[in-house]
Amino acid sequence: MVTLDKIYHAAFVLKQVARKTDLIHAPNLNGLYLKTENLQLTGSFKLRGAYYKISQLSQEQRDAGIVACSAGNHAQGVALAASRMGIRSVVCMPDGAPISKVESTKALGAEVVLVKGAYDDAYAYACQLQQETGMTFIHPFNDDEVIAGQGTIGLEILDQLADVDAVICPVGGGGLISGVAYAIKNLNPNVKVYGVQAENAPSMVESVKKGEPITLDTVQTFADGIAVKHPGDTTFEIVSKYVDEVVTVSEDEIAAAILALIEKQKLIAEGAGAVSVAAAMFHKLPIEGKKAVCLISGGNIDVNILSRVITRGLVTAGRNTMLQIALEDKPGQLLGVSQIVSECGANVVNVRHERSDANMAITSCFLYLGMETRDFEQIAQIRQRLTEEGYRIVN
Repeated sequence: MVTLDKIYHAAFVLKQVARKTDLIHAPNLNGLYLKTENLQLTGSFKLRGAYYKISQLSQEQRDAGIVACSAGNHAQGVALAASRMGIRSVVCMPDGAPISKVESTKALGAEVVLVKGAYDDAYAYACQLQQETGMTFIHPFNDDEVIAGQGTIGLEILDQLADVDAVICPVGGGGLISGVAYAIKNLNPNVKVYGVQAENAPSMVESVKKGEPITLDTVQTFADGIAVKHPGDTTFEIVSKYVDEVVTVSEDEIAAAILALIEKQKLIAEGAGAVSVAAAMFHKLPIEGKKAVCLISGGNIDVNILSRVITRGLVTAGRNTMLQIALEDKPGQLLGVSQIVSECGANVVNVRHERSDANMAITSCFLYLGMETRDFEQIAQIRQRLTEEGYRIVN
């Protein structure tokens, strides 16, 4: 059973290893408050639950060694905790896990086994290893001690912002929001607790709708930390009892939230860590005029995809766009287009002519124009000016 006593005990144990992360007011980001678990040791909240769980193991369980499964953040928490306590650890990770998370897990002392597929496939293999070897299994979310460790974040939020109105948490398997919601609702039931999932991995959303834990056929999101097909049975029960609502956000909305955190708060969040901000930015929750805390659960984004995520965020925010314009293939056409773009205050970043499209007249061409823009209003202004000057915008 998860209890308040257990969460307070976890807070005491974690004093020696986990940071009490800052709660930052972000007036330039819809007035939100940000609980910066991306600045936690190992770059994620997962350290809390993993460390507390392992600290409570018997000597016999420690001697058997530890096996765990993770998309990356739980892996690092387990590896750090195990190495500090002198315990052997094996972590099963999906083969698509970011290289940075895999290498960080190895550097912290764990043996990493890459498993083909998603998180749930790594989980199945970890269970198989546990049965074959007798090692102690450390579940990333469906465990009372792990949930209690994550619940220490709820205690910190109430201590840092006593008059908080709402707390918004990322949701994958549900360990984080279960601990946070249990702590907050038992100490101040008036505070709303909301969960957010990626719309391409809505296992908890669909489970809540159906009234029982369900298993998705597939999950497909760059928010790998919450790409879970099946939520925990324990976490589902706690979410059903204590969480007010669980919503979803799109991949583009997540990318826009990551970009906003970088630009406006100088914070790096991974996809899973930014879904709470995405839900607030795109008005998915009734928090207007309220003191809302967004939990930034992790910052371990793969740098190899960061530039693509930023580009996607720029497009979603109307800061980057591409126009396809049909032109007569004669001198001066590009000059006329670029002059209009310049007068409207945008910046051309790339230009491409296409003369071989079978759908155009032989004497015509398509002009593909990439631009940096301020917002969607400026894009609309450019399109209107081009149309008024007789240019035909295809897309």
